[in-house]
Amino acid sequence: MMTPEEIRSRILEAMPDAQVEVQDLTGGGDHFQVTVVSSGFEGKSLLERHRLVNAALEEEMKGKI
Repeated sequence: MMTPEEIRSRILEAMPDAQVEVQDLTGGGDHFQVTVVSSGFEGKSLLERHRLVNAALEEEMKGKI
């Protein structure tokens, strides 16, 4: 499992200008709420924004989270 800080770090690697907040909703490391604010989202749809964040976590989403 990943920690909130690991998730934050992965997103910042992909989007260095982003402001990222990660909350572990259950305390068990299996449900997270992630808020990302980035100039890279400008002009993109919500779906495109989600895809950018998911791409940053692609490897982890295959198993760790």
